[in-house]
Amino acid sequence: QVQLVESGGGLVQTGGSLSLSCEPSRNIYSFDHMGWYRQAPGNQREVVATLTASGLPVYADAVKGRFTISRNNAKNTLHLQMNSLKPEDTAVYFCHAYSRMGYWGQGTQVTVSS
Repeated sequence: QVQLVESGGGLVQTGGSLSLSCEPSRNIYSFDHMGWYRQAPGNQREVVATLTASGLPVYADAVKGRFTISRNNAKNTLHLQMNSLKPEDTAVYFCHAYSRMGYWGQGTQVTVSS
């Protein structure tokens, strides 16, 4: 069973920055792709950014130019750097990994105050 442990998140003012980390319980390169999703109250879970095993990033239109997904090979972690945060970015953020099946982290709260 694969586990994804997330860290980071918290409360920040509009325009601020936060960084999220996700550490899988096995080698990060064993997954076909990994990514970050978010779910705001009353909304469906939506993709934020994904990263293929070859390192190709894909971003949702809402976060392009503000968020950066990356991988730290030495630490075996996936990161999401979030800059210029807006109140509409407030949500629970989930790490996701896929290899034959999908795996989810427990989620971490990001709150952006106006």
